[in-house]
Amino acid sequence: MEHVEFNKDLIEFLNSSPTPWHAVSTMKSRLDAAGFEQLDERDDWSLDRNRGYYVIRNGSSIVAFRTGNKDVSTSGIRMVGAHTDSPCLKVKPNPELRRKGYFQLGVEVYGGVLLNPWFDRDLSLAGRVTLLDEAGEVQDVLVDFRKPVGFIPSLAIHLDREANNNRSINAQTDLPPVLMQVSEDDTTSFADLLSQQVAAESGIKARKVLGYELSFYEAQRAEFVGLRNEFVASARMDNLLSCYIGLQSLIHTSGDEAALLVCNDHEEVGSMSAEGAQGPFLTAVLDRWCGAGKARAIAHSMMISADNAHGVHPNYLDKHDENHGPILNQGPVIKVNHNQRYATNSRSAALYRHISDELGLPHQTFVVRSDMGCGSTIGPLTAGNLGVTTLDIGVPQFGMHSIRELIGAEDGFTLFRVLAEFMQREKVF
Repeated sequence: MEHVEFNKDLIEFLNSSPTPWHAVSTMKSRLDAAGFEQLDERDDWSLDRNRGYYVIRNGSSIVAFRTGNKDVSTSGIRMVGAHTDSPCLKVKPNPELRRKGYFQLGVEVYGGVLLNPWFDRDLSLAGRVTLLDEAGEVQDVLVDFRKPVGFIPSLAIHLDREANNNRSINAQTDLPPVLMQVSEDDTTSFADLLSQQVAAESGIKARKVLGYELSFYEAQRAEFVGLRNEFVASARMDNLLSCYIGLQSLIHTSGDEAALLVCNDHEEVGSMSAEGAQGPFLTAVLDRWCGAGKARAIAHSMMISADNAHGVHPNYLDKHDENHGPILNQGPVIKVNHNQRYATNSRSAALYRHISDELGLPHQTFVVRSDMGCGSTIGPLTAGNLGVTTLDIGVPQFGMHSIRELIGAEDGFTLFRVLAEFMQREKVF
């Protein structure tokens, strides 16, 4: 696989994954095609050597693993972690707003959204709907309107002459998207619209919509950018890019060594949920896989937490430490923070650098400026929960938490090559 082929497939993955539920569904399809077997947490498990398995929780988090051909308590597990969620605007439970004949939906800000770029964009809507079907059964259905259905119009500069100098955004009043125009006597509910969409997509007729978790997303598809196609632009690059890289690494590894990919939901809001990195999902899977040998397995293991990094912005050079400004297309970024916002230590960084050097591939290092706050990842949470040696790394990008983000076309493929080698490494620690 070359980097152009890799990025074309990445673009398809991004376009088919507008929400965490769709991302996990896409990963499930690819794992099925690669011969992995789905496990159910409600059932007894009987795991064989040299097999691939996966477990899904809440439809939005997934753990996939290869058992390898050795005793996992002495060989350890090569782990990669990422997250399926991205900052976005989620639809409220009672969202209908009718003002001056416009039908709008109230939205709640999910995560640390960069709000300005959401204005004047073609927006679509996707997520999970829980309904009562004609047979009286409660079931979950994925929906994706796919086409542009919403728009958040900016206030014209003629009505706000200070817009370019001093315009703030009120998340309650400024963000409800416009979906359509309606007459004064119109009684259409959002649940009615969802029932129609479910029927159109899946043929399921809903007696009643019981709940939903839906978010708006940019309708523009992921695409190559640049005069020489040096970049890839897309929504949700943070952190579906890492999910894709981890998935490809697991699928393409030899399978001789025990290897695992975990993609958690809710990282953008703190990870404290049943399926988040602060929850028990990964631990529960490892308990059932490793049994009494779990503690020994963890001592032989390593986790690589893959989450995108801040590339140095050519227009804002002063936002970076002068010796730690990652450049797009010059390699993945080892993320270091001695206050444990990242879990990297000298040993975990050394292993990555060693593998990367063996393959003749570039790598960079990021440290936040000492006078600025530092973000975090699932790395410290997973390291703290499991006691596993952990590395934080990521592809450098522009516009993190924007509705559209930009990466270098070389970097994702570089990280894939290193992680695929890591997952089949005979000895980690």
